Amino acid sequence: MLFNSLEFFLFLCIVFVLYWFVVYKNHKLQNVLLLIASYVFYGWWDWRFLSLIALSTLTDYFVGFRIYQSKDKLTQKRWLWVSVLFNLGLLGFFKYYNFFIESWIDLSASVGYEFQNTWTLKVILPVGISFYTFQTLSYSIDIYRKKLKPTNDFIAFAAFVSFFPQLVAGPIERATNLVPQFLKKRKFTYQNFSTGIKLMIWGFFLKLVIADRAAIYVDAVYNNIENHDGLSFIVATVLFTFQIYGDFAGYSLIAIGTSKLFGFDLMTNFRRPYFAASVSEFWTRWHISLSTWFRDYLYIPLGGNRVGKMRWLYNLFITFLISGLWHGANWTFIAWGALNGLYLIAEVLVNRKNRRGIINVLLTFVLINFAWIFFRANSIDNAFYIIKTIFTTPGRLYIGSGDDIAALLYAILAIGILLCVETKKEYFNSLFSISKNKYEVVRLTGYAVVVFMILYFGVFGKSQFIYFQF
Repeated sequence: MLFNSLEFFLFLCIVFVLYWFVVYKNHKLQNVLLLIASYVFYGWWDWRFLSLIALSTLTDYFVGFRIYQSKDKLTQKRWLWVSVLFNLGLLGFFKYYNFFIESWIDLSASVGYEFQNTWTLKVILPVGISFYTFQTLSYSIDIYRKKLKPTNDFIAFAAFVSFFPQLVAGPIERATNLVPQFLKKRKFTYQNFSTGIKLMIWGFFLKLVIADRAAIYVDAVYNNIENHDGLSFIVATVLFTFQIYGDFAGYSLIAIGTSKLFGFDLMTNFRRPYFAASVSEFWTRWHISLSTWFRDYLYIPLGGNRVGKMRWLYNLFITFLISGLWHGANWTFIAWGALNGLYLIAEVLVNRKNRRGIINVLLTFVLINFAWIFFRANSIDNAFYIIKTIFTTPGRLYIGSGDDIAALLYAILAIGILLCVETKKEYFNSLFSISKNKYEVVRLTGYAVVVFMILYFGVFGKSQFIYFQF
């Protein structure tokens, strides 16, 4: 079920009414309702894959107790490996099996050995599997690290794993933050309701007006690269930079806002990443729930920066290489992750600090844009073709039909509004803030304008969110 659909609007209204007006006196019944609603939400896409969520839930619920009850470290570690191997095995089979088989066949062919491709399978990638496997895996790891005690409330744990607002594309919540919220009573407050609606409105603006408008031009260029020149690739790449931000940050805001409606607080997932003054700072602002997950469960266990310099650089690189692979079974994502790893290694070697300044911000923006070429390109060959064309054949800017021109202008206008809003937040805090204005009429007028822009400029075609493929 898509956030940007009539089905979700009706679904949300029904669940909200039942949650606060039927079972509101008992938080355990609310958890049952949320669990059923979450399975309906996910099953709307393909009910067959509900079994995978259920298996992950049962495995880590059981493993969590076994780790906690075990007396010696070796037994605890063995049970932890059960969780790790099960979750990563599940993710690996559905997401990477065909990729590794096809890569092995291609590699063998390049050195003269031909194999008939009879090993690949027709496997459908379950939506959100990269997110909920990481979320439930963190539960077992945190119990092993003694940061969390296992919960006896299976319904609460199952609702944590499948919580529908953030089930498909995050934020990837830690059990230490979200599980306790399922174990206590929630009260309806106007503050939560108001904040949730506002977050959702801005999230829909980012998705429908910025991301989906920009996607029209980006897709026209990136899906027909042989018909375009360097200047078109530059414009399309910059637009994609804002498209993926609007798409994913928009999803996160809708998820956080929806959670607020039910009395839950999710972590912030984006914090104005394009104002970062270095690539390392960018990764403290972009997809924060994933970057901190890799930091805490991969980078630090590898040794982080508490080791020798060469080992430190290795830890940085391997973390981002795996992060790239997490995003998709394609060499483009591996190249994207490797490039970001090299950026960070370069920053360490030149001892570049996070100094504020427009030059540092612009340089970081250019580097991130360049890396997005690999992320968006349909293949690694396409990515190198685009880069080569940018530097050798500037050519003319692709404009397209009248509809394409309108979409481009609308996208640029929306991006301009976004930059104004985020510039104010970054450098002027609450100064001139409409949402914090003391006059209610000003606040309501501001959000009414945003709603009008969504209805007038938004693209309503039930387009999926980019991160659904991950």
